[in-house]
Amino acid sequence: MENTLYAYSPIASRPKISWPKGARIAFYVGLNIEYFELGKPSTSIWEGTANLTPDPLNHGWRDYGPRVGIWRMIESFDRHGIRPSALLNADAATHYPEIVAAGRERHWAWLAHGKTNSMLQTGMAPDDERRLLSEITETIAATTGQRPTGWMGPGLSETFETPNILKELGYSYILDWTADDQPFALNLPGLISVPYSVELNDLGLFGAKGLTGEAFYRTVVDQFDQLYADSETSGRVMALALHPFVTGQAFRAKYLDKALDYIASHDGVWLTTSDEIAEHYRAATLQSG
Repeated sequence: MENTLYAYSPIASRPKISWPKGARIAFYVGLNIEYFELGKPSTSIWEGTANLTPDPLNHGWRDYGPRVGIWRMIESFDRHGIRPSALLNADAATHYPEIVAAGRERHWAWLAHGKTNSMLQTGMAPDDERRLLSEITETIAATTGQRPTGWMGPGLSETFETPNILKELGYSYILDWTADDQPFALNLPGLISVPYSVELNDLGLFGAKGLTGEAFYRTVVDQFDQLYADSETSGRVMALALHPFVTGQAFRAKYLDKALDYIASHDGVWLTTSDEIAEHYRAATLQSG
């Protein structure tokens, strides 16, 4: 099936992208703030118990994130002047008001990330999906004080109608299509894709690939160094995808802090949010057009 959502565009032949104050890289943290329903299989550290009801092993592991891990990570973000782009389940917004309050105090960007991470954005009739996305949007707007303009589906999942519904609801960008190092226009006027990463993502790096903390640090540095070199002629986006129940574990904390210190210590780095990246790209594109 042909992908009609966006056209092919080789990065080597595009107009130059410039970030504020001459920065070469726009760096943001995609901080997944998720709610998991008890009794539904989801992201697991050990599949052996994933289908049990209840499943204390995996559910407790995930619950460590909002209870402990995120607070350790917030200290590191604050230390390096980083305001995360919060990828927020609507149910997480209502179940974890203390996290929302901490983010509001620090002026985080708030993106909608579905209702829960126990339910993927698939198999719904258009009217049902429209109703669900509207409810998600209104819940996040009411709890955070900011109507979300960015979207990432749970598990980066969509239906074929999701982008159209998001546009109807006033969204201006999505993260689901991880096809680029730069923002790009979708074939829906007013809607763009902002880079996210399933590779530079702690779930895959620590989980599927089994990296150590030191190897995680090396991977983040290698990604940054290459993008920094690539950005000599045109700006790039570096997204670091994090989950509090993964990187928030005590024995990994110092490696996240070390990686953020490396990035923040370089000249030509815009420590920003996905909201600001989308806004700047859209303004620059309209101006050049």
